Amino acid sequence: MPQDQIEDWLDGQGNIDFITLAAIDLNGVFRGKRLPRKLAGKLSSGAVKMPLAIMGVDICGTDVVGSGQVFETGDKDGICVPTGRQPVPIASDHGDSALILASLHTDLETPYAADPRNALKSVLDRYAKAGLTPVCASELEFFVYDLDASSSEMAVAPQVGGRGQTSAIYAVSELDEFGPFLTDLYAACEKAGIPAESAIAESGCGQFEVNFHHVRDALRAADDAQLFKHLAKLTARKHGFGATFMAKPFGEDSGSGLHIHFSLLDSEGVNVFDDGTPQGSKTLLSAVAGLLAAMPDHTAIFAPHYNSFRRLRAETHAPISIAWAYENRTAAIRIPDSQNADRRIEHRVAGADANPYLVLAAVLGAALVGIETQMEPPAPLEGSSYDQQLPAIPTNWQAALQHFRESELNRRIFGELLCTMYLACKEQELEVLANQVSPIEYDLYLDRV
Repeated sequence: MPQDQIEDWLDGQGNIDFITLAAIDLNGVFRGKRLPRKLAGKLSSGAVKMPLAIMGVDICGTDVVGSGQVFETGDKDGICVPTGRQPVPIASDHGDSALILASLHTDLETPYAADPRNALKSVLDRYAKAGLTPVCASELEFFVYDLDASSSEMAVAPQVGGRGQTSAIYAVSELDEFGPFLTDLYAACEKAGIPAESAIAESGCGQFEVNFHHVRDALRAADDAQLFKHLAKLTARKHGFGATFMAKPFGEDSGSGLHIHFSLLDSEGVNVFDDGTPQGSKTLLSAVAGLLAAMPDHTAIFAPHYNSFRRLRAETHAPISIAWAYENRTAAIRIPDSQNADRRIEHRVAGADANPYLVLAAVLGAALVGIETQMEPPAPLEGSSYDQQLPAIPTNWQAALQHFRESELNRRIFGELLCTMYLACKEQELEVLANQVSPIEYDLYLDRV
């Protein structure tokens, strides 16, 4: 949406008092500024600035000195450039506002390489040069929880007044109990232009999954996922509970994933994954091979936090092995049963806590490398991946970061600057956690050793 259309949109929203211009950092956190509506004309002029290093702050919002982008650069400013995405109306008791997505540039013509949205756009530029257009959609899982509980517990269902104790997978009663929340969430998505489709009660207590309609714009698909997280949290708060996209907020329940579905269209709009057979084309197989080869290198993107690795456990509907299969949800890469023209790949590794821009850049980037080099995958998996000896996805944060650090593929897909800042950010977060003594350590050791 060009600047004049943004201003026209704002003029049609008489109740908008403020504008929040926000970019997305490496952790998938919005970073930005709130402006009075009267300053909307500044959005396209380069007048709204933020430090470039803000893209690489850690999950606590602390500068990552080891990134080389703070003191060494004089903490240099970048320019916040609106992405052209439709503004998102945000209603609150303190005045209505509009959230406008931005990316960081070093100047009006030069995207900042460490901005995750810019990294995804760079991958898409390579697809455009190859004459291909990714068609993408995501599935996002999340939990609702009780804000007033003394410890992390499920949210109280508003119409029932009780807290669930058992799994409610696909239970319509769970959807009904949280119906007012889901109704408001869908209404917020519609206003934001987010193509939310089906919602189901997932296998964890108070866990839901929402699917999004596929779009011929991977940037738009990432925007949809990012904005949905924000709206789900805001909407839950209005209903008196919280929403979290932690990968594994409750140890005994299932984790929450971010599953990516994608196909590729050629210049004539034909799906190149389809060759008229149930197996799919050689291009599909090469894409699968690229995804498998890149999985160790990209695990630190798919599982970006310490908690992320609690989700990647056997027999939890989360993958633990580097394998692919047809219509098999125990595999990391699944080829869903579909009509030939809809032949697609589902990538099931990322947690809901992952940055959707980096996840899509990793998935699409690895698939393109597989296609360009005509890689061939191993035989597809038969049966449960949990019962077989297969190459393992890195099982802990340190191992995943080591793979990321040593990867030439990551530098090819994301660029040197983003890789350096991402590693520095994660290493700082790892050090913060390493210096904390957990309550269970006191319970186990304080009086026993």
